[in-house]
Order: sequence, then C-alpha cells, then structure tokens
Amino acid sequence: MANISRRNFVKMATVAVAGASLTGLSGFVSGCGAKAAENKQSATSAGSAVAGNSGKSKVYFTKHIDAEHLMKLYEKVNAEISGKVAIKLHSGEPHGPNILPRDMVRTFQAGIPNSTIIEANVAYGGPRSTTAQHRETLAVNGWDFCPVDIIDEDGDVSFPVNGGHHLKEVAVGSHLPNYDSLVVLTHFKGHAMGGFGGSLKNIAIGCASGKKGKLQVHGVQDYGKWVMGGLFMELMADSGKAICDHFGKKITFLNVMRRMSVDCDCAGTSAAEPVIPDLGMLASTDILAIDQASVDMVYNFGDNRKNDLIERIESREGLRQLSAMKELGMGSDQYELISID
Repeated sequence: MANISRRNFVKMATVAVAGASLTGLSGFVSGCGAKAAENKQSATSAGSAVAGNSGKSKVYFTKHIDAEHLMKLYEKVNAEISGKVAIKLHSGEPHGPNILPRDMVRTFQAGIPNSTIIEANVAYGGPRSTTAQHRETLAVNGWDFCPVDIIDEDGDVSFPVNGGHHLKEVAVGSHLPNYDSLVVLTHFKGHAMGGFGGSLKNIAIGCASGKKGKLQVHGVQDYGKWVMGGLFMELMADSGKAICDHFGKKITFLNVMRRMSVDCDCAGTSAAEPVIPDLGMLASTDILAIDQASVDMVYNFGDNRKNDLIERIESREGLRQLSAMKELGMGSDQYELISID
C-alpha cells in the first residue's frame, strides 16, 4: 500500500472527485448517480414526517446539544443494549476543532454500564496509522477519561456481508466481536469522499481495520487509486450491513449535528470552518432512518447557509448512501421525527 499523508489523502480525494475518470467503472458509477438523484427527492421531503404516523421508524430529536439531552435520547433507543458495550465515535486528528465535546461524551459514557470507547487505526498514514501514535493522539484530544480500545491493535477478523452490493466480507478490528452491544455515537458532518459522514460512515469505515478493511471499503489495494461516487457509497453500505447484522438488535445510533464542516474530523485542523449552524441531536434504532433524517434536516434548513454542505453531499453522490442502505434492507427512509424537548 502506498504510504501517503492524511493531507494528501484528502487533497487527492478532492482532485479525484473534480476530474478523475474511473477506468472500467464510469458507466457503473453513472448509474449510481441516477439513483442518487432519485433519492434527492426523498431528502427534501421525508423530513415532513410527524409523530403518530404508523409504519415508520422512530427518530428522536432534541435541539439541545449537551450531556443531559444526549442521555435522554439514548434512553429512548437503548432497550436492547446490554452486556459489554462498545461506544464507536470519531476521536479525530490531533487538535481537531470540530470533534465531539469531551465533557459531554465523558458524562454519556459514565452513564452506560460496562462501556468502552472503541476506535480503529487509519490507512492513510499520519498520527493515527499505528496503535502507538493513535494512543498519543487520543491523549492529545482528551479521550483519556476511560479506556479506549483500538480494535485492530491485534489485527482483524472477517464479518460476512450477506447479500451485499459488492463485498462478500469485510475485515473489522479483531476486538469488535468481544462486545455484546454497539452504541454508534456520530458527529454528523461533511466528508471529502462520502459527501457526508453519518452513522453509516462511522461504522462502515470506522470499524474496518486499518491494514485491510478500510482498503476493502474503499475498493482498492493502495491509495494511489480508489473508487469514488456511488460505488464507494455502496461499498460503505456493504460494510455497514455486515456490522449491523453482527449485532442484530443490540446496536443503536445517535447523530450529533454540531460544528458541521464540509470536511470530516479526519481533516483535523485543516477542516473548513462550519457555515451551517448547529441543529441538534437525533437517536434511532434504525441506521437508515437516522441518516435520512439528518440529511433532511440539512436540506430543510431555512437559508442558504446550508448550501456548502449540500454541495459537498451532492458532488460526491453522497445521497447514494441512503438508497444503497435501503436496497440492502438496512432500515426505512420513512420515519417519525419525535421531539423530546
């Protein structure tokens, strides 16, 4: 695998989106784009769902972003969470300005018995590419108030992808099967390659091992070449499905919509300053419903401060994440948005 820096990884991703022709895949990705365009209609209308409609997944919402309301949301969706609990979040590059507030997460983690924060090493080089460096970064960023399990520290194991678009299996950190339940605590924001990073991205890439799984999800064996657009979204959906299938009912999702830069927390201090205001937090047991609702909140925001984030989503065919999950039966894009305020 080519050894490239995080900065070059993000730069190359942007260049690839702007002009690269994916040899042998252009027609396939074009088809994905058509599906993403169809899904855009859902992104601008499904957010009108109201509580009380039957047959829709429940998505709980609060406009407040603090530990008290995070725990209230969690209590709405934690009925199946038990045993040894993993909390998956993005711990960020050193001094990242947009990562989740550590004090809020500290209180949240303390309220979940037998819980541990989990992370996995990255594939693009830099301060989170090895376990030793990763632990140094965790300390720098304040993730030192509880044990953090770098789940691929001892290698990886393969989870099967049942009925996936492309993958038959995905390599995840070998420690992941040690947990009975998974709480997916996501900073919802933009992403250089995925368009947006929601609950799907958090587990599909975030639980994949750095040396193998992340390459599978990106569809490559080295980072001189990788796939983009709809095909990448489908690979993420495949990986996410394997993880959701593994945990069954013992997985739940929370999206925190604050400091929503067009760039992921993997961009560190080079991330663009957020333009759209903080919108609140959501929770659901349905991964598709929560990511759909989060996207809808961006599209339905009342003024043009949403435009940068929408442009990032659409220029990467990010809406294909949603339709790809729907095709895999990972949840429903129809939901009831239920305020707890």
